[in-house]
Amino acid sequence: MSEKQTHNIKTILTFIVPSLIGLLLFMTPISYQDAITIPIAIISKALQSFLGDALVGIVTGIVIFTAITSALVKAIKPKFVIQNGFLNSLFNVTPVWLVIRLLGAIFISLTFFGVGPEAIRSGDTGALVLNDLLPVLFSVFLFAGMLLPLLLNFGLLELLGTLLTKIMRPIFNLPGRSAIDCMASWLGDGSVGILMTSKQYEARFYTQREAAVIGTTFSAVSITFSLVVISQVQLEHLFVPFYLTVCFAGFVAAIIVPKLPPLSWKKDLYIDETPRHKDDEVIPAGHGVLSWGLDQALTKASRAGGIKHTLTDGVKNVVDMIFGVIPVVMGIGTIALMIAEFTPVFNYLGMPFIPLLELLQVPEAAEASKTIVVGFADMFIPAILASSIESDMTRFIIAALSVTQLIYMSEVGALLMGSKIPVNFLELAVVFILRTLVTLPVIAGIAHLIF
Repeated sequence: MSEKQTHNIKTILTFIVPSLIGLLLFMTPISYQDAITIPIAIISKALQSFLGDALVGIVTGIVIFTAITSALVKAIKPKFVIQNGFLNSLFNVTPVWLVIRLLGAIFISLTFFGVGPEAIRSGDTGALVLNDLLPVLFSVFLFAGMLLPLLLNFGLLELLGTLLTKIMRPIFNLPGRSAIDCMASWLGDGSVGILMTSKQYEARFYTQREAAVIGTTFSAVSITFSLVVISQVQLEHLFVPFYLTVCFAGFVAAIIVPKLPPLSWKKDLYIDETPRHKDDEVIPAGHGVLSWGLDQALTKASRAGGIKHTLTDGVKNVVDMIFGVIPVVMGIGTIALMIAEFTPVFNYLGMPFIPLLELLQVPEAAEASKTIVVGFADMFIPAILASSIESDMTRFIIAALSVTQLIYMSEVGALLMGSKIPVNFLELAVVFILRTLVTLPVIAGIAHLIF
């Protein structure tokens, strides 16, 4: 009976129609204004243009509201919040997260109203996060969060996950479905990949180790932003070799870094501490890879729930990301940029890399070293600093390294810490250094072939 029900025409259409729309929106590369992007990114940009300057005010209001509400919930513990699982997880946060939300609200208020210390609200710190980053995140979260159930709820990941397990499990020791997170980041935005990973970790599709590895390894920088980085160092004519270098170095890092601590120490347990089901990826007798993948997809589609359930899921995603993550990005991002701009901390941290850069025969090694660790604060700062370096080869290496380092606190790092993915600040710092040490020799080697 269930077999027949699983494969009736309604179920097949429930699988095909939303999945195709999801694929179209999140995975289809299209050329738009001389750049390769995906429809979801274009819709997000259209919303940004439509709302214009009002978006900065909206984001400011959200961050202040979240901080005040979190503080009140912590102090008063109102029943209607505490007894509602969703509202409780959103506003009843730990003391550390409460402090970060309150800092985010203070920083955004000072920046928005243009008062207080210049260090907090300058164009290189708070104003950069508020004006350049948060409006983009708000727009991406709004549409990606709302439409993500099309990819997650109707069987597409079950089908593609089964087909890609033969590649992802032997090479990366990850489920096949993780390839989809990577594709969404690569074509659209790293924040989309993190959003997908976090949601699937919460739904027990990824273990703690898998979620941490995917979040720190596969939330790749989009093609569009890579073009912005290479343009900043005046090497646009080398975009194709640059992007191929980034992909190859990223591939090497994806194989090596997860095998080292802290990622290798993560447990193969789900969010509720139950162990991973190894038999989930075993294909039963009488099935091929494709037929089993389709069977899994149709079973998922038959349990998907109606339009109301999908909309509710989408709205929860949006609220979770906008209210849960944007205040964290404002708080942590501003602090990281203040350290980068107004202290010599990152210059000192870069000094140990001078011998390595000299060993790799990178010209202007001392200047280049100043850009290496500063990428932890924000991915774009190394490219800005590198534009004053004479050597084309050094600028190429710095640009490629900044893109492959992946963990930067003004966005990806803050997003990971704000999500349910089990990584902390110290672990992110170690992963950043490991990615740097693994990808730098690869990039420098390719640069020597190009220049």
